[in-house]
Amino acid sequence: MKLFVNRLQVMTVKELVQLTRDIILIIATIYLFTFDIYVAGSETGLSLNNAALRIYDGDHSALSRELISRFRQPYFRFDGEILNNKEAIPLLDKGKAMVILDIPLNFQKDLVSGRQADVQMLVDSSNSILGFLASSYGGQIVADFSQEIAMRNMGLKQMPVIKDECRVWYNPNQKMEWFMPLSELLTVITLLAMMLPAAAMVREKERGTIEQLLVSPLSPFQIMFPKILAMTFVILIGTVVSVFLVLEPFFHFPIRGSFILFLIITALYVFTSSGIGIFISIIAKNLSQVVMLTILIMLPILFLSGSTTPPEAMPGWLRVAVNFSPLYYYIEASYSIFLKGVGLNVLWFKILSMTAIGLGVFGIGMWRFRKQFG
Repeated sequence: MKLFVNRLQVMTVKELVQLTRDIILIIATIYLFTFDIYVAGSETGLSLNNAALRIYDGDHSALSRELISRFRQPYFRFDGEILNNKEAIPLLDKGKAMVILDIPLNFQKDLVSGRQADVQMLVDSSNSILGFLASSYGGQIVADFSQEIAMRNMGLKQMPVIKDECRVWYNPNQKMEWFMPLSELLTVITLLAMMLPAAAMVREKERGTIEQLLVSPLSPFQIMFPKILAMTFVILIGTVVSVFLVLEPFFHFPIRGSFILFLIITALYVFTSSGIGIFISIIAKNLSQVVMLTILIMLPILFLSGSTTPPEAMPGWLRVAVNFSPLYYYIEASYSIFLKGVGLNVLWFKILSMTAIGLGVFGIGMWRFRKQFG
């Protein structure tokens, strides 16, 4: 037993030393855990901000100016008026405006007399998310303005309305900077959990040292398992650096739960997900093939994780497939720890499911490795 542990220790150190000699892989790992996370959080494009707004005011009245003044920052950016409403479509086609507000003649006259007044808003929805947000915000602004005008006409200080008050838990300000960087971090961990062990194994093939290892007293398990241990250690170090040097200082990301529990779950996830890396190392013949195969496998894994598309929005058969994705449970557990502050008493089922699926993948990968090199 002592000899077995000693061999694992020596081989793990050997893998760490070899990794430090691969400058390109080291630079890529540092980039993914730092700058990539920062860019994902700071360049979030899922909220409406300074949408270019052009106005055609055919009425030039006090009420039309009051309505225009309500389309303000941070949602809309006033880029000037147009002289003719025929200019609207060319401006949208050329990307010089995202929203065109068309106020017709006799707008104030119709409102004061109690008649219906129509306002047209043209929205560029080539980006469907931003287009939907712009039309929603614009519709809400016009609805509030219309209600106030109706109250003035009726001499009321307040109209009877049903007041809708929402309480947002865990992320009360609905900051995308709290969602996107962590989502990117978990994606990076998944990517490296597959790529680093596979790259370590393929390096042995490229340099011709795999044959030397196979004729040594080491078993296939003692050859492959230290690679997984070494890369798990590297990923955990990168995770700590990312959380405390990127997420916290730049995005003021909360850590409401146990960070130690998160690291334990991460280590377990990396360890079990490395089975995919073992498969890749068996198929790939060089590092370029490792990268391409990793990207190819990552796409369906990310899609089934629920990070980009909620499982509720997927077809029925895909919702079933999500339950067999270890990344789905890992993401659920990670957000629960950081944002909700929950512990093992709540997360045990997710951790157990992730571990069961991951161990199955890892076991098949190790069996295939033994079959090829045993």
